Amino acid sequence: MTAATPEADAFTRTYWEAAAEGRLLIRHCDACDRPHHYPREFCPHCWSEAVRWREASGRATLYTWSVVHRNDLPPFGERVPYVAAVVDLAEGPRMMTEVVGCEGADLRVGMDLHVAFRPEPGGEGHAIPIFTPAPGRPGG
Repeated sequence: MTAATPEADAFTRTYWEAAAEGRLLIRHCDACDRPHHYPREFCPHCWSEAVRWREASGRATLYTWSVVHRNDLPPFGERVPYVAAVVDLAEGPRMMTEVVGCEGADLRVGMDLHVAFRPEPGGEGHAIPIFTPAPGRPGG
C-alpha cells in the first residue's frame, strides 16, 4: 500500500477487501444494536466485544468540509485542490473522507452523497472509499 493508504492487518483486512470490491463496511454491535465507524474490535457505545461487519448502504450527508489547496505529503500534493470532508453515514456514524465530482462552491451542509471507491496506484487492488454527490445533485 502507498503511504496514504492505511496498512491492512488481520483485523482490518475484511474492510479493505470489501472496499476493493466496491462495498463499504461498518461495524455493528449485537449487544446495543448500534453501528460505529472507524472499525474497532469493541463497541465504543457499550464496550461489548459482540461486534461484526455489516455492509453500509453507501448513502451519506455532508457534515463539514475543507478545500485543501496545499499538502506536501505524497500523494496528496498531486491532488490539490481536494475536498477533505466529514460525512454522516445513513446508518448513523460519521466518517472522514474526500468528496469528489463537485466544486467546493457547490457543497452544502446536509447535501446527499453516495460512496465511490478510488483505486490506489500500484495495482495491488486497494481502494479508498470517497464520496460523490448523489444523482440529481450538482455534479452528481
